[in-house]
Amino acid sequence: MVIIEVSLLSGFILASRSRMLLEHRTIIKKIEMEANVVYIYLEKLNDESQTFILQLEQVIQMKNLKPAIIKIYDYYQPGGLQISSSSGAES
Repeated sequence: MVIIEVSLLSGFILASRSRMLLEHRTIIKKIEMEANVVYIYLEKLNDESQTFILQLEQVIQMKNLKPAIIKIYDYYQPGGLQISSSSGAES
C-alpha cells in the first residue's frame, strides 16, 4: 500500500467536491483528513503514470505562504520516502 501525504497550505482546506472525485478512483483505497494534512491511501502503484488533482478552498487570507509538502511512501517501508513541495494555488 502506498500513502500520499499532502500538507495543505495555511488558510486552505480540501474542497468537499475534490474528496468525492478522488474517492471514485479505483486505485484509491481510502482518504483521511487530520488537521491540515490529507492522507490518500493507494492500493498499489505500477509503472503507469498517475495524476491526482486536489481542489482547495481558501478560507483565510494569508501572506507569505510557504511551499506545501507532499510525501509519498510505502506504508510497510516508510524509509523509502519521496518528498516534493508545491508553492500554492494558481491565480
